[in-house]
Amino acid sequence: MKVVALVSGGKDSCYAMMKCQQYGHEIVALANLMPVDEALDELDSYMYQTVGHQIIVCYAQCMGVPLFRRRIQGSTRHHGLSYSMTPGDEVEDMLILLKEVKRQIPSISAVCSGAIASDYQRLRVESVCSRLGLVSLAYLWRQDQSLLLQQMISSGIIAITVKVAAIGLDPSKHLGKELIHLESHLHKLKELYGINVCGEGGEYETLTLDCPLFKNARVVLDKFQVVLHSPGQIAPVGVLHPLEFHLEQKSVYLSAGNTDQSNEVSVGEFNSVHEVVGDCLDVGQAPCSENDVISDLAVDTKQELHFSKSKKDNTFSIACWLQDASKTSADLRGDLKVVLTRIELLLIEYNCSWENVLYVHLYIADMNEFTLANDEYVKFITQEKCRFGVPSRSTLELPLLQAGLGRAYVEVLVSNDNTKKVLHVQSISEWAPSCIGPYSQATLHKDVLYMAGQLGLYPPTMLLHSDGPALELQQALQSSEAVAKCFNCSISTTAIALVIYCSVSLSSSDRIVIENQKDVYIAEMKLRLNSGSRSNLPVVNDPVILYILVPDLPKRALVEVKPLLFSGENVEIPSGVTKQNLDAKQAYWGFQHENWHDSCLKKCIISGRICVAVISVTQEIAAKICSQSTNPACTEPQCKSSSENEVVSIAKFCIYLLDEILLENDFSWDDILNLRIYFTASPETSHAKLSSIFYNAYNEFANISTRIDSDQGPMFNLVPVLGAGSSATSIDNILTCELIARKF
Repeated sequence: MKVVALVSGGKDSCYAMMKCQQYGHEIVALANLMPVDEALDELDSYMYQTVGHQIIVCYAQCMGVPLFRRRIQGSTRHHGLSYSMTPGDEVEDMLILLKEVKRQIPSISAVCSGAIASDYQRLRVESVCSRLGLVSLAYLWRQDQSLLLQQMISSGIIAITVKVAAIGLDPSKHLGKELIHLESHLHKLKELYGINVCGEGGEYETLTLDCPLFKNARVVLDKFQVVLHSPGQIAPVGVLHPLEFHLEQKSVYLSAGNTDQSNEVSVGEFNSVHEVVGDCLDVGQAPCSENDVISDLAVDTKQELHFSKSKKDNTFSIACWLQDASKTSADLRGDLKVVLTRIELLLIEYNCSWENVLYVHLYIADMNEFTLANDEYVKFITQEKCRFGVPSRSTLELPLLQAGLGRAYVEVLVSNDNTKKVLHVQSISEWAPSCIGPYSQATLHKDVLYMAGQLGLYPPTMLLHSDGPALELQQALQSSEAVAKCFNCSISTTAIALVIYCSVSLSSSDRIVIENQKDVYIAEMKLRLNSGSRSNLPVVNDPVILYILVPDLPKRALVEVKPLLFSGENVEIPSGVTKQNLDAKQAYWGFQHENWHDSCLKKCIISGRICVAVISVTQEIAAKICSQSTNPACTEPQCKSSSENEVVSIAKFCIYLLDEILLENDFSWDDILNLRIYFTASPETSHAKLSSIFYNAYNEFANISTRIDSDQGPMFNLVPVLGAGSSATSIDNILTCELIARKF
């Protein structure tokens, strides 16, 4: 991509440009924001470094690219972390500047910045990029600062300090010093006082005089003045004010011309510097369209629309799908609009909106139509509608049509307490894959981290790993760990569940490799964690692992990883929470607790607050179920075949065993957030038929048990897949139940 680089003169923005070149991008312009008064060194700004701005004009000649500059007219008016268009804010100056750069150089498609750890700055750059249709590149984002400082110095960046404002940094001693001479001192201050060695806490600022990108000339600072802003004894604040400087041509540049001429070049000789003036035009967020939802709330009655909802009122899940849509379904876009409209109506009914949604599972019938699905999705779920952050998302192709469903099926997890914390990084970086669309990498809600499905994308290029499924999985796990680290979690120690979606394109031997690679990589990750600074994280024993076989994944990926993590501190069962005695339980439908039940069950219980369980019904388990069951339903008229009788028995067994799991761990059916039932789609096992069987079993159980109330309707989601199992080598379950329950 052709890139305009935001430059402050500091080491970070220069090294970010070098990383852009490393990944194949071309820096074609520079952009800088400066004070209105050129004599002023520093502004009171959270966004911009201006110390040393007098020298930035030289960078155009040093690099041989045009420089666009704007004097900062605005101030800090929008104080929230996430930014929205605010007239008079200093961020609008950046928008005016970059809009003019794009006008003069239309081929520019990306913006490079040196953000390392400041969400405040990154989110504002991303907001401007989004409004201008540009991609944000932030290759230093979330990098280890000690390693980053070492890399900057070793890469050939010659930068001096132009501001110091931290304990252990003295303006009279340390201003004007090259970083290479301060590196060891900065690491010492980090050990003593915990400073950020790259200056991310405002400890110091730098000015780059030379770097490998300066192919034509380097800056020579001849004379400067130290200006004390705060002469305190503990952490005095001072800045360096340049008085005299010149450019010194490099030998490579000289060899192309007259080598007898003087090395010194007058700054005024170079005229590819453009000052951008004018007021902000109305370049706002994309219009918050009502997308005709309100006018179309009367959903087409010809379409058979169904939904389910879990019992809780404060945090609950909703699923919506079209049943028997083969006759009325027009296309994916139409089906998705109907489904999302229905969900929006339900959210309103429960006094919620899209901003209350924590997570979205988007199931579509054909991944070739992913772009169409996304276009419709963003009409409903936008950053403007989600004040607390857009929800995380997982998108899969499923055999919906084979199961007798429409082309779109959506699940949402909702909370009405507005306490979610969202991580949404739209910038391309080395950290983890970016989420440029309206979905987040992860959403934290009450000690549980719901992570978006991670593909094996190499973050700097956003391309899938091309060296096979094992490395694709490893990259997905590595990216998941990078996201988890932001919340002080780890997929190796705090995972409650790990769902791995496998494309049908994978061979059986590939699936064996994937499972082995998962075990090896997580074990290695755990070793690194235990030997490092994060060894004090809580440890969750035996997370639930589930493999799902699907027709296709986004970008034709072979695997997608969806972790569910615990972010709290206490994983022990608190006092007062006691397990129930199974021997005292009532038997239902002839089922009584037997040891073989454990062979089809995987569960993870956290502190009596979280219960995750998976029931895997294989052919072998099904035979045991039918031999144990005294199923009166087998004599009922709706049981038209032995296979259907078997499904009825399996449905009742699953409900019985789910009740056993909940009761044993002191949970109720009302505590359930999600209950997914995965089944292999086929003409013989349609979604409608299976729904009827489970619904009847559920109601029958409600009539014989005091622990469940069926008045609110079904609370389970039947999800058609190509296969499921607790092992990648045996994704051949007849039926798989996935339960997530929570106490608040």
